[in-house]
Amino acid sequence: MGYLAKFRVWRGNAKSGALTNYEVEVNEGEVVLDVIHRIQATEAPDLAVRWNCKAGKCGSCSAEVNGKPRLMCMTRMNTFNPEDVVTVSPMRTFPVIRDLVTDVSYNYKKAQEVPAFEGPKDLAPGEYRMQQVDVARSQEFRKCIECFLCQNVCHVIRDHEENKESFSGPRFLMRIAELDMHPLDQVDRKHMAQEDHGLGYCNITKCCTEVCPEHIKITDNALIPMKERVVDVKYDPIRWLGSTIKRRPN
Repeated sequence: MGYLAKFRVWRGNAKSGALTNYEVEVNEGEVVLDVIHRIQATEAPDLAVRWNCKAGKCGSCSAEVNGKPRLMCMTRMNTFNPEDVVTVSPMRTFPVIRDLVTDVSYNYKKAQEVPAFEGPKDLAPGEYRMQQVDVARSQEFRKCIECFLCQNVCHVIRDHEENKESFSGPRFLMRIAELDMHPLDQVDRKHMAQEDHGLGYCNITKCCTEVCPEHIKITDNALIPMKERVVDVKYDPIRWLGSTIKRRPN
């Protein structure tokens, strides 16, 4: 059975904006993105919203629904009471382009800063061999749809714009961890994670894990293990001693 819902949708651009009230019909089985499309069709044809698959796999329709970063296409209307006011606003961490559309180019810049997989130099790509057990840990991270909700909710950049230059955020630190776990990757990811991508800024609050629509355990399975490996290399006294003592000449 349908009902009339109260929505507040942020309207504006990079210079200014405000929440606008709408009353819109909601039908059984609908999600927030359905309602946003109905507002477009009936009351606000110029409402800007980014979306693509409407199946929770493209990561395009990220927004904040009642203050929580979520995919609009995966946020069911039956999770709200009919008398609730549903507030939809753009992701706060990234600059607004218009209405619910934000400029997420920061993420693409950080993606380019992560060196790609580099296999052993004595093997051609078709000659790589590994066991399933060797890659099982990192396969979880390949589920990422790059919705950037984890980036949006991370307080290191959400509350501190100045950190964006030196901090890549959970999505790309997870990518570094994934490559570091790969048995054939030859790049020194540990030093890179700490010195170039700001791993030390992460204080493992698990807010990134909480909002991941793919239920990836970003903190427990990627960021904490990466921190442990960095500490092992950088601060272990035995390792440090072995790397600094020079061999005596013959």
